[in-house]
Amino acid sequence: MKKVSFLTLFLIPYCAFAASDDCMTRTTVPSERLNLPQVIELGLCRNPQTTASYLAYESARLSKNANYADYLPSVNASASASLPYRNKEWGDWSYGASLSASYLIFDFGKRLADLNQSAAAWRATGFDYDETVQNYIYSLIGSYYALLNADADVKSAEMLRTVAQTARDTAQKKFKAGAVAKADVLKADTTLASRDLDLERAKNNREIAKGTLLNKLSFPASQNIEIADLPSEIGAPQETKTLDELFAQAEKTRPDLLRATANKDSAWHRRNSVFLSNLPSISASGSVSWNDTPSETYGAGNDKISGSIGIRASMPLFAGFANLYNARAAQVNYDRAIEQERATQDNATLDVFTAYQNYKTAQTVLKQTETLLKSATESERVTAGMYKVGRATMLDWQTAQSELVSAEKQNNAARYDLFTKRAAVALAVGEIKAELEEGKHHEENN
Repeated sequence: MKKVSFLTLFLIPYCAFAASDDCMTRTTVPSERLNLPQVIELGLCRNPQTTASYLAYESARLSKNANYADYLPSVNASASASLPYRNKEWGDWSYGASLSASYLIFDFGKRLADLNQSAAAWRATGFDYDETVQNYIYSLIGSYYALLNADADVKSAEMLRTVAQTARDTAQKKFKAGAVAKADVLKADTTLASRDLDLERAKNNREIAKGTLLNKLSFPASQNIEIADLPSEIGAPQETKTLDELFAQAEKTRPDLLRATANKDSAWHRRNSVFLSNLPSISASGSVSWNDTPSETYGAGNDKISGSIGIRASMPLFAGFANLYNARAAQVNYDRAIEQERATQDNATLDVFTAYQNYKTAQTVLKQTETLLKSATESERVTAGMYKVGRATMLDWQTAQSELVSAEKQNNAARYDLFTKRAAVALAVGEIKAELEEGKHHEENN
């Protein structure tokens, strides 16, 4: 049976903002309600950091392609025109043109080593771009959930204010009927004022969360954005993979691991290139020239066209020990790349383990907060009923309301924290982009 992916939350319809012509130039947020994949696609289209990383990748690719030139002949052309001046007299014009070509026949594989080095550096830059994109996606996910959490806190605060208002109205009626003391009304007023303050704070936090998300999308924080909520049933145990499966996946898809391996390969080819540069190289060359020099000019020849062909061998003999030190430095850089790869592997293992444990814990916390919220809701309802019939005090009702406030906040935080923790697992194994694309294709096929 195929396991459910960590980011099944992305299985929502896509809207191809990236394909839109005005994606990068638009100055206002789309007016429709956006789901998470739409937010991510819009952000990737506009984000300058990911664009700059892609341009670095393109630069590395073009630099790699430039190394293919060593396998082709080098051809140069020149032309000249001169007017001599002697003894206060100008002579006749002389004209000339030449064409020369050279080709490296054999260099003990140095060209190949240089090409392999640039290809490995290009791959490393590609993995760096991939990591930049995934980190940006993860930051968008966190901001998206933070806004949903802040919005849920506002709704909870509004609901709790309604409860406090009901308590205040009930206390006022009972006071007028002589059933309770004025102190109950004062306590209810205090609780209502506290709920008003909580509501204002929740609205402020929501505005900050909204501004943060807009900033990540490269829009002014003062604009407005509407985002869609997520499915309520999340975090089922069957959605997780085993820890060993995650380690194996990280080795294949985590960008920093792949980049460290590519950097090690680049250092290995660089070491070989430096060593091979101390060996002989053999080149073939040829040239043809044309000269039109007046016969009376000193040094003029009879032949207007001349040329030559030849084979040239060269080998560096002594360069002040620079070649020796360069070879040793290349070896040291290769050894360092090996150790950096090991360190990256250790860090990746810890990241995967930590993300996995945090996700498992978040699943448990969500279940516990749901139980806590259910209990606190029922307790507040029962206490309210008891107060109305005189079997509970206003202090009892206030305590129940405070417990309900705490339970609401904890449940909201736990619910959206679980989404973030799931995304953290996908980031740790390096498959956020793949899960997004898989989710998109899955949705298109259904």
